[in-house]
Amino acid sequence: MQSYYPERFERDMGTTETEWLSALPRALGEHAFELGAGQARVHIGGGLLQLQWHPLPPRVIALLRLQRLAVSFVFEGVEEEARQRFMKRFDLTMQRGGG
Repeated sequence: MQSYYPERFERDMGTTETEWLSALPRALGEHAFELGAGQARVHIGGGLLQLQWHPLPPRVIALLRLQRLAVSFVFEGVEEEARQRFMKRFDLTMQRGGG
């Protein structure tokens, strides 16, 4: 989890699109959202979070192949405190391996 989340950033996430789509509603919590092909619009207060994603080539370590997804986060009109609170919850929900 990061200590600060800017208004725009990108991530290389170790997941498949199927896993991402399965976990996304839980990570968004009570926020209304519209889902499209490779994108989602999330309503946070009076603002929006625009999410866009696409698969990346797998990361290969010896015989291990890790699926990856490039995800872009763009907050528009979301106050900083709300953005930080949303992303902390989002990250806790999306993290793997315990915690």
